[in-house]
Amino acid sequence: MDRIKWEEYFMAQSHLLALRSTCERLSVGATIVKDNRIIAGGYNGSVSGEVHCIDEGCLLEDDHCIRTIHAEMNALLQCAKQGVSTDGATIYVTHFPCLNCTKSIIQSGIDTIYYAEDYHNHTYALELLKQAGIEYKKISFDQEHVAQYLLNK
Repeated sequence: MDRIKWEEYFMAQSHLLALRSTCERLSVGATIVKDNRIIAGGYNGSVSGEVHCIDEGCLLEDDHCIRTIHAEMNALLQCAKQGVSTDGATIYVTHFPCLNCTKSIIQSGIDTIYYAEDYHNHTYALELLKQAGIEYKKISFDQEHVAQYLLNK
């Protein structure tokens, strides 16, 4: 049997991370990769030590949960905390990044975004990515196909 492709492998990691999400509205995972090595991962959830949305519900303001840190930000902050450079890295995200995460990704030096699902793809985010010369691409992710690698071992 063939080995799993890199894109499938890293996107599968993002989907696994999304399983840790504590958001009731949407589970998102993000994996930051450099030189085909995972340097960080994140999922959307509460600030460390804070209650979780799955326990007490979302804390909504203007129809947005203000308790939740997005998966992309958690992954970027993990790199910052550990002193790991994201310059020239790639991020794999289960869903297209929101506008604020897009701006943070641009500022971090990440040069490629792969995502599995569209999610309110903000037109200004798309414009910023184009201006910054950042490649972004929707890639298909088939959980059953990836599961076959596990079942056939």
